[in-house]
Amino acid sequence: MKHLIKSFSYIFHPLFMPIAGVVLYFWISPRFFNDRFLYSKLFATTIMTVIIPILSFYMLKNLGQVTEIHLKNVKERRYPLLMQAMFTFILLQIVFDGYEIPPLYYFFVGILGSSIGALLLVFLNFKASLHMIGIAGLVTFVFGLSLHFSQNLLLLLGILIIGIGGTASSRLEAKAHSLPELVIGFAVGLMPQLFVFKYWL
Repeated sequence: MKHLIKSFSYIFHPLFMPIAGVVLYFWISPRFFNDRFLYSKLFATTIMTVIIPILSFYMLKNLGQVTEIHLKNVKERRYPLLMQAMFTFILLQIVFDGYEIPPLYYFFVGILGSSIGALLLVFLNFKASLHMIGIAGLVTFVFGLSLHFSQNLLLLLGILIIGIGGTASSRLEAKAHSLPELVIGFAVGLMPQLFVFKYWL
């Protein structure tokens, strides 16, 4: 049972939530996208939100700015979160256009807002759960897609909500976060996505 709970931390790792949102958008959207367009967006998103952040982590580790990938020390989160915000901003400038695919554009605007929010909390010496930020943002985005396309996505939302509970339990089991850190993390992921709803729903 412990192994099952622990697996949620890997399945719903915050690094994978942005690309998961892009994949789910293209899967749910009734619009037609040619393969070249679709794969170019997926490739660019993977590079900017997964590959480069991982390489950046090892660069920071070699520079002595971080010690381990879980970033348990709140002060070690400053540079990774600053870089995440920077990479998300670049993604918004060169990959997603507000007129081309508004839902995805504002999804990443919400991610940028969450990154900045988490960074500000670091300067207040508070370690919000990045796992909860990631999954809360994804669930809110999928809920928005359900409204936007008038589709019944209750099964998918139900699976993601189970993911929220499993991820929270996993972080508590690992003693990586306290309950307030999980709750604040969830709010930091949720609120920016709710805020941008009015621009694309």
